[in-house]
Amino acid sequence: MAATSEPRLKITYATLRNDNEKLHASYDAGLSVARGELGGSHGIFINGEWRNSEETFEKLSPIDGSLVGRFAKGTRQDVLDAVAAARAAAPGWARMPWRERIGVMRRMAEMISERQMELAALMAIEVGKNRLEALGDVEETADLIRYYCDQIEANDGFDRPMGNLGDATVHTRSVLKPHGVWAVISPFNFPMALSGGPAGGALAAGNTVVYKPSSDAPLCGVKLAEIADLAGLPRGVFNMVSGPGAVVGAELQENAGIDGLLFTGSFEIGFNHVFKEFSRRYPKPVIVEMGGKNPAIVSARADLEEAAEGVMRSAFGYGGQKCSACSRVYVQAPVFDAFLDQLVAKTKAITIGDPTDRRNWLGPLVNAGALAKYEAAVAEARRDGRILFGGEWLSGPAYPSNLYVSPTIVVDLPPEHRIWSDELFVPLVAVAPFESLDEAFERANDTIYGLTAGFFSEDREEITRFEEAIEAGVIYINRRAGATTGAWPGIQPFGGWKGSGTTGKASGGLYYVQQFMREQSQTLVD
Repeated sequence: MAATSEPRLKITYATLRNDNEKLHASYDAGLSVARGELGGSHGIFINGEWRNSEETFEKLSPIDGSLVGRFAKGTRQDVLDAVAAARAAAPGWARMPWRERIGVMRRMAEMISERQMELAALMAIEVGKNRLEALGDVEETADLIRYYCDQIEANDGFDRPMGNLGDATVHTRSVLKPHGVWAVISPFNFPMALSGGPAGGALAAGNTVVYKPSSDAPLCGVKLAEIADLAGLPRGVFNMVSGPGAVVGAELQENAGIDGLLFTGSFEIGFNHVFKEFSRRYPKPVIVEMGGKNPAIVSARADLEEAAEGVMRSAFGYGGQKCSACSRVYVQAPVFDAFLDQLVAKTKAITIGDPTDRRNWLGPLVNAGALAKYEAAVAEARRDGRILFGGEWLSGPAYPSNLYVSPTIVVDLPPEHRIWSDELFVPLVAVAPFESLDEAFERANDTIYGLTAGFFSEDREEITRFEEAIEAGVIYINRRAGATTGAWPGIQPFGGWKGSGTTGKASGGLYYVQQFMREQSQTLVD
């Protein structure tokens, strides 16, 4: 009998466990491979070919300051060439039968999954994610692509017959067609999922892509381009240009050859620049996915241990460097002190250090800019409120760079303090008591953002009130695995309301991939 390989472990944020010895052995093997890939030079990928650049930049690991690699600093001319290649490839890719197209994309997803250990290890080294978070990021990327392919298949390529008002000689169809060339500008914090996910949606829908990875995660961008090439995407269909946002990002935003643009990042850049300025010549689709100031509300009728665990995981996972991170908590007054006791105890138990080491749950901040934001917020919290735990920069042999900080819990801040309103992207959570649920809902909604929110209560009526009152695109109730974090494709669609997103259509959901297409009504009279 022929030997059969064991099925690959299915990895999601909710199912990952640190006691899985097989997973850790596989990761350690991937880590050995990844370390052998560090320190090299990498170009940009245009029209199916790798191109070097006159100027490069170095990417250092936030873990220990070691060299990840040297990367091409793309120019405006590089972007012009990439856009030209994408435009030339667009008609052929759009005409490819959708079944063939999603076959290529599913092959790309499978290749990402096959290399998940190596890619997760590289991600950990590059941006400081712990091994479980990085593994989830990689597999989410593959599952996002698979889900968008599944949606196209389930909707028969979005080609549907329409009515004819009783005239059998009239035949009308509604067909969704790709726009053409999409730009995808991605952030550092989910360097695979927020790159391969939106790019995969655009590609599966029949568009070509010019992709700019974050300069804090350029190696993940290089690997995504390598896999796209190996998976068999035709020349020019997927192009990658690394480099500074002021050059590469600006050209993508201003170039008339870009038919649609997806940007993931801060509200300041996403709304005030990208959203307002992209469609200057005529209306074009622009998807801007921005941040959050995500609240968790803890009722007096909550399981406090469960609530504290969920808040701790969402507030401090990946150092709070997630748009979905829980950064403010409102706790009903009768259980305020008891909840804080549980939250402090769980926070004290967090292990901090090199995130490639399985013993460590929390690694470093991504860069010096993040450290400066942390230090400023801690100084304000110490001045205007009370730091219940944390607020320290960590040094010593266990912390091989200056980017390690302690997760921080803050109380007694005035309601109008900026820590309640500004997205900080650091491991700091503010906690305050409330008397009535109406007060809690009002304070939770008092923000320009509306991305995620969490609620803890054992009372069904209270849960219904929360569901009806809260202004957020993603809500979680009694979620121990994360009060406000941990969405998965096809399980929890992820998208924001208000200042957290421009379209109201969530990634990994039923209506996302259609955003990369436009409708054409086709009427034929016999």
